[in-house]
Amino acid sequence: MLSKRFGRMAAGSIAGAMLMAAAACGGGGGETGATSSAAPSAGASSEAPKTGALKVGLAFDVGGRGDKSFNDAAYAGLEKAKTDLSADIKELSPAADGSNRGELLRQLADAGYNPIIGVGFAYGEDIKKTAEEYPEIQFAVVDSASNAPNVTGLLFAEEQGSYLAGVAAALKAKSGHVGFVGGVENDLIKKFEAGFDAGVKSVKKDAKIDVKYLTPDGDFSGFKAPDKGKVAAEKMFQDGAEIVYHAAGDSGLGVFQAAAAAKKLAIGVDSDQRQTVKEANLQPVIMTSMLKRVDVGVFEFIKAFQGGAKGGANTVYDLKVDGVGLATTGGDIDDIKDKLDTAKQDIIDGKITVPTKP
Repeated sequence: MLSKRFGRMAAGSIAGAMLMAAAACGGGGGETGATSSAAPSAGASSEAPKTGALKVGLAFDVGGRGDKSFNDAAYAGLEKAKTDLSADIKELSPAADGSNRGELLRQLADAGYNPIIGVGFAYGEDIKKTAEEYPEIQFAVVDSASNAPNVTGLLFAEEQGSYLAGVAAALKAKSGHVGFVGGVENDLIKKFEAGFDAGVKSVKKDAKIDVKYLTPDGDFSGFKAPDKGKVAAEKMFQDGAEIVYHAAGDSGLGVFQAAAAAKKLAIGVDSDQRQTVKEANLQPVIMTSMLKRVDVGVFEFIKAFQGGAKGGANTVYDLKVDGVGLATTGGDIDDIKDKLDTAKQDIIDGKITVPTKP
């Protein structure tokens, strides 16, 4: 499904062009630099890169490849670079607590990979330090802004996609009772909650929204705890929620398990999880997924690098360039497409400003 999306993503190419233009202009002042609106073991490719080839290194977030969500979306972009740009690629996964992120980046740099991508905001400080140590190498970090001269921030308007998820949930939940499960209670995941809450209430002002975060800020185990996700969602379904939206990485599997057991519905995140979740009994409960097209952001960054672009800029992938959106696999939201399209256009036109904080 991810590869098919690239075929439809003319907007992704626009985003890439914008990334190149912004990068060519260099970083701006202030905390975030210039911003444009546009994305413990080694991975499969462990052989040494070929001399003179495009050599791309990628360090996953906690959970690594196979999370059926955030990391897998990033890998899809990396894999596309291998296929379309003939890149030699290497992927590394951090320890369970993420304590060796900086070590992974240096390992890739020492092995001659350039550019190097850190997947997840937790790489922010490590990317900054490593970029200073290796000024000749270009880096990108997903979900973290940067103004370093050789670092590109790949940012996403998660709140906008989550707003559409909220509209869909409110239109489908007859009682108006829904839930949100966040992996870690930090500012990034609160953007998902804020958008979802606003979308739900745009349809039903008196809607009831249950909210549960699996771990506090700084404890990233919440992104890899399906058991906690299941318990949180079970409680919501028992209390009457009809649909639960998760922004919890690998922990979302537990949300889907709870939905299947309760014969209720869930909303996935990052990837089209009805496509990526292998368990056949869980697929039907995934009404839709909020697509955060990290795959597009990663690929467009690599493509821009190959074209000569440099860092020092941040690129935002929003609804305007289809950087976020909703999956339609299964057809469960086909009947509300017109209303979703209207909400999307209102956000693009500036008629709706989606909050980033609950």
